[in-house]
Amino acid sequence: QVQLVDSGGGSVQAGGSLRLSCAASGYTFSRMFMGWFRQAPGKEREGVAFIFPGSGGTYYADSAKGRFTISQDNAKNTLYLQMNSLKPEDTAMYSCAAGTGVARFPPVSSDYKYWGQGTQVTVSS
Repeated sequence: QVQLVDSGGGSVQAGGSLRLSCAASGYTFSRMFMGWFRQAPGKEREGVAFIFPGSGGTYYADSAKGRFTISQDNAKNTLYLQMNSLKPEDTAMYSCAAGTGVARFPPVSSDYKYWGQGTQVTVSS
């Protein structure tokens, strides 16, 4: 059974940093397509960052470019999202996602079958 457990959220001031973690189990972690999504109240879910198996290539939404870094540790079966220079508009529930493939680029939420429970990030001005 695939399980994803998100952690690392919290409350920070603008300009601060947080590192989110997603602990995975139940599948071959290194072969999965992984991503981070976020959803703010009243807004649609947004893809933030993605990492692809094999090449380890990454893709970032414009809102994340230059500030966020997605990475994974295959030995620990853990996905990370390092978030720097945080802004109030980054406030949202962040969730990791895993899937066996993506049908489009950039990926969308429907490409991912498995989801973490989410971790709240709140950035104050």
